[in-house]
Amino acid sequence: MPGIAGAERFAHDGSTEIGVLLSHGFTGSPFSLRPWADRLVAEGFSVRLPLLPGHGTRWQDMNRTTWPQWYGEVESSFLELRERCATVFAFGLSMGGTLCLRLAQTHGSDVAGLVLVNPSVLSLRRDIRLVSALARLVPSVRPISDDIAKPGVTEHAYPRTPLRALASLTKLWATVRADLPAVTQPLLLLHSAVDNVVEPENSKVVLAEVSSTDVTEVVLENSRHVATLDHDADLIFDRSIAFARRLGAGDRV
Repeated sequence: MPGIAGAERFAHDGSTEIGVLLSHGFTGSPFSLRPWADRLVAEGFSVRLPLLPGHGTRWQDMNRTTWPQWYGEVESSFLELRERCATVFAFGLSMGGTLCLRLAQTHGSDVAGLVLVNPSVLSLRRDIRLVSALARLVPSVRPISDDIAKPGVTEHAYPRTPLRALASLTKLWATVRADLPAVTQPLLLLHSAVDNVVEPENSKVVLAEVSSTDVTEVVLENSRHVATLDHDADLIFDRSIAFARRLGAGDRV
């Protein structure tokens, strides 16, 4: 059970026409995406917002998980929606966007489209190359959470960054980046003008290396990394809803 209030898995059965899978980021929880989920529910969509293994409790728990487990939870929720809905989209924040890219690479046209907010596929930090070795000696380091411009807002992420889990994340990055050309689905990518967690090169690489032809890029001028809780949240929600309605059967919801 989650130890953080608001970190619980969320599921809603609405329309059988449009379903949306939402995926949160590294050391975060569904808390960071719950306002997005609520907007999608208000639109009548079916929604799944899973809690990734090792998240929402204690950072020590996350060090006992790896990226295939995080992906497995996302995939399971996606398959639930696929059984129910005619059209299913994958929306993700940060590492959640990375997992959605992997979902698109694995499930092809069953994923109707992607909405990615500040997705990550690499890091330019020098120390990231040492993380696998360092993780054998040090369990955690300072957190990389709460990069939010809006005053008084928190995502309730972990107070420490678990290094063994971070080492696994680097393997996810390598896997997803290698297969970016396999992504052909329509893509809406929204990234913050100022992001202190995920470097702008991440969005540049995704946009340059996917094979999608229906691509829209939106720069979030007033938000930092956790943009779904920041000043541009409504813009993200509105653009994602319009995207789903354009590509799905939204007029019948």
